Amino acid sequence: MPDISVVLPSVLQPLAGGQSVLTAPADGPVTVRRLLDSVTGDYPVLARRLRDETGALRRYVNIYVNGDEVRRLQGLETEVAAGQEVLVIQSVAGG
Repeated sequence: MPDISVVLPSVLQPLAGGQSVLTAPADGPVTVRRLLDSVTGDYPVLARRLRDETGALRRYVNIYVNGDEVRRLQGLETEVAAGQEVLVIQSVAGG
């Protein structure tokens, strides 16, 4: 079964056991929401860093599916197909 890869920035890798890529099996298209549920299941601190208590993406977290930012698509309901790569970017707040 093909996988979907979720690529993490170096700042988040320690929250995922040091991994730079998390994978989830995909037997068909899955939403970004389900994908995040799947790959962060074992990493609750990572899950909280990506989404708030309502399940919404945090302001400073951007997720790209095939180069497109999901907020410009269907947000967490954006569908991801097997073999596609999902990139997580955490913006650094300016000061």
